[in-house]
Amino acid sequence: MKIHEYQAKEIFKSYGIPVPKGLVIELLDNGYRVFGDNIDEIFSSLEDAVKKVWDTLNKNLVVIKAQVHAGGRGKAGGVKLAKSLEEAIEITKNMLGNRLKTYQNPEGLPINKVLIEEGVNIDREIYVGLTLDRSISRPVFMISAEGGMEIEELAKEKPEAIMKAAIDPALGLNNFLEVHKVRPILFKLGLDKNLMKKFFDLLVKIYKIYMEKDASLVEINPLVITKEGDIVCLDAKIDFDDNALFRHPEIETLHDPTQEDPLELEAKKWNLNYVRLNGNIGCMVNGAGLAMATMDIIKYCGGEPANFLDVGGGANAERVAAAFKILLSDPNVKAVFVNIFGGIVRCDRVAQGIVEATKEVKPNVPIVVRLEGTNVEEGKKILENSGIENLVPAEDMLDGAKKAVELASKN
Repeated sequence: MKIHEYQAKEIFKSYGIPVPKGLVIELLDNGYRVFGDNIDEIFSSLEDAVKKVWDTLNKNLVVIKAQVHAGGRGKAGGVKLAKSLEEAIEITKNMLGNRLKTYQNPEGLPINKVLIEEGVNIDREIYVGLTLDRSISRPVFMISAEGGMEIEELAKEKPEAIMKAAIDPALGLNNFLEVHKVRPILFKLGLDKNLMKKFFDLLVKIYKIYMEKDASLVEINPLVITKEGDIVCLDAKIDFDDNALFRHPEIETLHDPTQEDPLELEAKKWNLNYVRLNGNIGCMVNGAGLAMATMDIIKYCGGEPANFLDVGGGANAERVAAAFKILLSDPNVKAVFVNIFGGIVRCDRVAQGIVEATKEVKPNVPIVVRLEGTNVEEGKKILENSGIENLVPAEDMLDGAKKAVELASKN
């Protein structure tokens, strides 16, 4: 689960990590809410809301940041400087209520909140991230003296600029052996003794957040060293392991459904594993391995999958119907490929689910169906007698993929 920058900074502050002073303006149905730093007020006009923030920060330079779940906000116009109250009002007006399109989200995400922070006197920028390296089953710090850049670009263009230190979770960062893994990085950053201590204390707190909150990523880009010799986190990003949210109800309340794809949200209600992609062939499969293989064979045949969808091992007809309706709700889908190997999920249940779904959502695209496994003959008979138009049976997986690609190209 992702959270907004301002929410991540609240967590940072609770762990004693320094962040700039700032307030959030939220767009409401009938006004604007300003909150943060023991302030929570409602204003009828945007001008009054921004003035409240400007007067509270008491600075002649502020940074206005769109709060969306996407990277690359700066390049997309989602991070801007304002040197006057009038400029701050104009920038905020242009952000709130609009959508921010980034390289990660070309369709754009709604900007319902902006974070306005005091300007900082920047001397240096550093990148700091902590995530899991699955190849060694350990959390790994990634640190670079070239902060401010997109880490993906930096890793591609200058991989040597990223320094790494794997931490043994059985020992923790305060252990003598683990400290010596991090120390060479601090020397390479060229920090003086005072800054080195502050930087190491920061790493300890980041590691503590990562472990205590069941995070999958803690990232600061950039972490800045000010000309006054302080360390400040200008940005903050924390992602959490969805499977551990039952241990953190306080984190789960930070979820912002407006930042998610509506179809993915609907899929979550039914406990479906669904990820929307950019292709035009909708896939409904049981089992993650078969789902990946189905996507691969579609691409092998020259097509592009519109989604990853695993209905799971215990799906009933109602759940299959819900999955099918989600597929047909994607306007980019020009053909559907149902690829089921019936084990725990019986083929007759899948067939019945498809029939139920088409009663509510009349499909206007071809549906290619490959069934194999438990109760396969019963499933095929249900579909044969269903009267569903554009239903195309497939002999096997390759045959189904070929037919789906061909039909999608014609539709």
